[in-house]
Amino acid sequence: MGVNALAYVTFDMADPAYWQSLYTRVLGMQLTERADGAIEVRCDEMHHRITLYPTGTDALRSVGWQLPDAEALDDLVAKLRARGLDVTEGSAELCAERRVHRLYRFFEPFLSVETELIVGQHSDRYAFVPTRGIAGYRTGPLGLGHVVFHTHDVEGAVTFYREVMGFGLSDYMGWADAAAVFLHCNPRHHTLAIMNLCMGRKSGHFNHIMFEALDYDDVGYAYDVARDDRHPMIMDLGKHTNDHVHSFYIRTPGDYGVEYGWGGRLVGPDWQVRFYDQPMLYGHRIPR
Repeated sequence: MGVNALAYVTFDMADPAYWQSLYTRVLGMQLTERADGAIEVRCDEMHHRITLYPTGTDALRSVGWQLPDAEALDDLVAKLRARGLDVTEGSAELCAERRVHRLYRFFEPFLSVETELIVGQHSDRYAFVPTRGIAGYRTGPLGLGHVVFHTHDVEGAVTFYREVMGFGLSDYMGWADAAAVFLHCNPRHHTLAIMNLCMGRKSGHFNHIMFEALDYDDVGYAYDVARDDRHPMIMDLGKHTNDHVHSFYIRTPGDYGVEYGWGGRLVGPDWQVRFYDQPMLYGHRIPR
């Protein structure tokens, strides 16, 4: 048994005002500013799902994967160490900062990402309070959403996440010079996608993070807000071929995307792996 959800993601940030506006005005999430200047972002019953650190740069810092219980965590740590990876236990201070019961971390070499493995993510006793009228986010057993990376070794990365981390294969996609493999760790169509070196991306480049709304109208309203606030788009509103999500993508100052969508398919026991030759059924036009 391996990873069963995306628990949280942490980022560095250069301009707190920009990120506060994006997460509140566009996405309707709830913010807490810490004494050290970091910003915690909440979108559901968990204490927080995103942490933003004021470092003067905009970049991904770490990805936190959830394990179902302590035994599964210990088993995965042992498998990683058996492969020669340096896995260290998180301090009590780091666990308190992440609001988790237990934590281990290691540098994942295929995607070049600081990776944290956790159990016991803290649920807050107070309800999530959105900053504007939204229905909320599709999280719970499906986790936070999904993340997408580029790598020089797609086959090696896919093998690692399937055989070691416990992910399952959802489907494949290829178009122009791009190729992607989509992986699931719960019924969400994909929690991780791994892409080749295309579109000028280097190995380890973080492509985007996706948040899924409970109501399609929330995506439409957010799209209008994003356009009114002049956020540059990677792709306009559209619908994907494989997971059927209706979404749009904002290009952030860190040159990675924030995807906001609705209506993702769920992977069940009768799921059939397919290959798709385009990422969109319609829409998702690239702005000129």
